[in-house]
Amino acid sequence: MTLDAAKPLKGRIDPRRVDATTETDIQRHAAEDDAASAQDAAAYTRRVRRRTGLTQAAFAARIGVPLDTVRNWEQGKRLPAGPAKALLKILDRAPEAALSALA
Repeated sequence: MTLDAAKPLKGRIDPRRVDATTETDIQRHAAEDDAASAQDAAAYTRRVRRRTGLTQAAFAARIGVPLDTVRNWEQGKRLPAGPAKALLKILDRAPEAALSALA
């Protein structure tokens, strides 16, 4: 079975729209995606902290990070990365065990 080069493939991509997309459009879309990702991470961090029943200050002290760090995570200004991200996952899945281990 061969593809006919003259016959366009059908799909969900509109080639005219793709061709009309500028670098500015791409940068704007990337910024929007980054902002949405930051808000998702902020909501996740707030949810994890609230599940522990701790205030921001108590949560920060318990996990060993500055209070400003927790505030920045929860406001979407910064994203938890590396070990902090892993710790949040553990706190989300097994908060009692994680908090007990951190005591």
